[in-house]
Amino acid sequence: MPSCQKLRPTGSYAGKQGFSYFEGIARETTGSQAICMHLLTIPPGGRARAHKHLSHETAIFVIDGAGAMMWGDRLEHVMQFAAGDLIYIPPDMPHLPYNPTDAPVRAVIARTDPHEQESVVLLPELEILARA
Repeated sequence: MPSCQKLRPTGSYAGKQGFSYFEGIARETTGSQAICMHLLTIPPGGRARAHKHLSHETAIFVIDGAGAMMWGDRLEHVMQFAAGDLIYIPPDMPHLPYNPTDAPVRAVIARTDPHEQESVVLLPELEILARA
């Protein structure tokens, strides 16, 4: 029978999306079967690569700061967010979060992929749209 576990993030890893994540709940750290949860800091001026998560949902709670996220098949929508906001990203939805401010954004991210990075698909064809 699995046991309850407690982690205190001490290390980080570079995600395919272009950000560093604090290690958290994942199959690799706890043996979780259907969820992962990580802490993310988006530095001032930071920007992810355009990407999506194959067949996996994402839920985000913004702890500190404010930023924005382009989303949609052609990144045609922009969502502003700030501390206290909850964000839902459905499976297979292209998105690109960024921080246009001078203060870091801190968030808790949970996904239905216990491996977290395994379902990340980079979308370089959308990068030109993100720069426009």
